[in-house]
Amino acid sequence: MEQGSARESVRPPYAPGAPAGTPVTGRVPEQLCVGRTQDADRAGGVRGARGEHTHGEPPAPRVVRHSVRGQILEALRAALVDGELIPGQVYSAPVLGARFGVSATPVREAMQQLATEGAVEVVPNRGFRVSERGPRELAELAEVRALIEVPMMLRLARTVPAERWAALRPLAEATVAAAAVGDRASYAECDRAFHRAVLTLGGNEQLVAIADELHRRSQWPLVANPATRRADLLADAAEHTALLDALIAQDLAVVQALVREHFTGADV
Repeated sequence: MEQGSARESVRPPYAPGAPAGTPVTGRVPEQLCVGRTQDADRAGGVRGARGEHTHGEPPAPRVVRHSVRGQILEALRAALVDGELIPGQVYSAPVLGARFGVSATPVREAMQQLATEGAVEVVPNRGFRVSERGPRELAELAEVRALIEVPMMLRLARTVPAERWAALRPLAEATVAAAAVGDRASYAECDRAFHRAVLTLGGNEQLVAIADELHRRSQWPLVANPATRRADLLADAAEHTALLDALIAQDLAVVQALVREHFTGADV
């Protein structure tokens, strides 16, 4: 069986052109964000990723992904953010499967999911072409995200007690940790985890889902694929901690300025 076989295990993604067996190094584990999200949820009574209210309840057991397709999907998303999958280039499922050490079927299914999200395009009889995006699309996504998140954060700044914001501090610190090693893929995951946790406090699950999808799309590479500097990542991460300070202080003017600036400069 090709998908979900107990004998299949996913190897780490490899840099383009590198021989099989050459793993990409320096990545902050995704569990850093996932585990800290759960800790923050329990401490602050934040709803879980699927909307379950965890305040006063025993911690839920961590879900372990056994799906090869799910693991490949996560690896491909990381490769997109890292720039390992180049915009405009076509990739075949068998070739990618060989690099990941799995069959072509879970790769093809994961790529189909990315196609529904708009990250890649199906090229009949060849594979999948990574979508080409320009600065205008990125600016449009930032504008829409600001329209959604700025009013929500201002509302939350007026109503959420300081201790609930303090419970999100580990998530902000996780973005700093990922930025410190220049790991774009891990930073992207931690960045989304932080924004999800903030917006979840509003109790609108549909808003959280839409904002998270827009956020993910904003992290796909541009056509020119400029390398994000570590200093830029650190500056972006610092805005998370500054935002928490402003939310705790209920400084609405600073909250609004920080969130708008965060979106204006977002490119990871």
